[in-house]
Amino acid sequence: MKLNKLTITQAHHRLKKKEFSVKELTKDCLNEIKKQDSKINAFITVFEKQAIKQAEEIDKRIRVQGVDNLLTGIPLGIKDNILIKDTICTGGSQILKNYQASYDATVIKKLRQQGVVFLGKTNLDEFAMGSSTENSGFGPTKNPHNLEHVPGGSSGGSAAALAGQMCLGALGSDTGGSIRQPASFCGIVGIKPSYGRVSRYGLMAMASSLDQIGSLGSCVDDAAILLQAIEGKDSLDSTSKQSDYPIKIPELKSLKNFKIGLPKEYFIQGLDLEIKELIDKVIKKLQGQGVEFVEVSLPNTKHALACYYIIMPAEVSANLARYDGIKYGLSSAQGKDLLDVYLNSRSQGFGEEAQRRIMLGAYTLSAGYYDAYYLQAQKVRTLIKQDFERVWQQNIDCLLTPTTPTPAWKIGEKINDPLSMYLADVYTVSVNLAGLPGISLPAGKVNDLPVGCQLIGNHFQENKILQVAKTIEKAVFVGLTKNG
Repeated sequence: MKLNKLTITQAHHRLKKKEFSVKELTKDCLNEIKKQDSKINAFITVFEKQAIKQAEEIDKRIRVQGVDNLLTGIPLGIKDNILIKDTICTGGSQILKNYQASYDATVIKKLRQQGVVFLGKTNLDEFAMGSSTENSGFGPTKNPHNLEHVPGGSSGGSAAALAGQMCLGALGSDTGGSIRQPASFCGIVGIKPSYGRVSRYGLMAMASSLDQIGSLGSCVDDAAILLQAIEGKDSLDSTSKQSDYPIKIPELKSLKNFKIGLPKEYFIQGLDLEIKELIDKVIKKLQGQGVEFVEVSLPNTKHALACYYIIMPAEVSANLARYDGIKYGLSSAQGKDLLDVYLNSRSQGFGEEAQRRIMLGAYTLSAGYYDAYYLQAQKVRTLIKQDFERVWQQNIDCLLTPTTPTPAWKIGEKINDPLSMYLADVYTVSVNLAGLPGISLPAGKVNDLPVGCQLIGNHFQENKILQVAKTIEKAVFVGLTKNG
């Protein structure tokens, strides 16, 4: 068995027994990248020399003090909007193609302390704006399960790298589904944590009230191990919080007396019938284990996409204003005055989707439209949060939904129809608007393409959804993930 096919837990146990070195494990991953990535395009930058050097240093450390935690020596892919000091960090945009990060993101500092190996930076839709990783300034990423199809987005590079067995785990960011949707399309596990559980310091801001860094793993345990390593309050991020419920690696426990809600608004016209059949199988299996299912209502779900696509572009337009070609970003010296330099730098550096969202956001924040659009969207956001709060008051432990309404579409199929692309986020954006945790895990395949089911929890109740996810993985979908 090639070492790059191991789960994090398997690799940890075998490193502990000294069955192989971190350098050997890292080389197997790098060899897989060389073999596969010219077709998949999961990585923007590969740190071959640095990764091998890192691995050698960790091997020396292991010889002295042993394998001291679950992530020691584990090779990871990092989404290219998370800063790693002294490496190029592009955000998937040509405007930052030569930008070198001057500091580590907090999550990277934490992973360094754990002794991980950074294999490289993974591809993404430009500044995380997209649902297919076709909007990258460095070419589209392809789905390892079928190279004609998208891997999802915006963390498509991280999901494809993991599904293609080029790394053992990965970090992504999730603003409206950008971890869970590619996890679904690529047949892996992706967790979007509660807003505030993980520091955003060192994450390139897209929409600051929605963004969260999260983890992708080939199984539930792996995703939980990664999330456990990066969580916690950070003095450099005022939105981060110390939870009273730290992440635990889930155990297989009885789910008897568990109460799971089925939001009726998520099972309506537009959902692929074969995906619904797969979700129904999950429900029946869990009912057999004593889980009680209750139909619940989230009536403002119908407004969630419209609400999201007003708030998110508004925050995008503010956050991306800094990329002016002077202090940050691609600089164009062409133009008769400073305004021309700004305009030329931004029009040449930003892709179509980034420009579209900047303009939409600037419009909704402009005088005369702020109250009609942005302020109204914030009021609707409050109603969406209240919908979830009413559900939790019914003693519901978590919600079960599809992750996406369809399987992955073909590359190019929706690129010229932004509205159709936005509809792919219909089941994921509410979670971000409400700041809740969500996880996507494999639910089976439709036309040989993976699809996922989503579990949604109350604030900082990740451990509940991890426990349910572990049961689904073990009892329902044996063989779909690496550890079976």
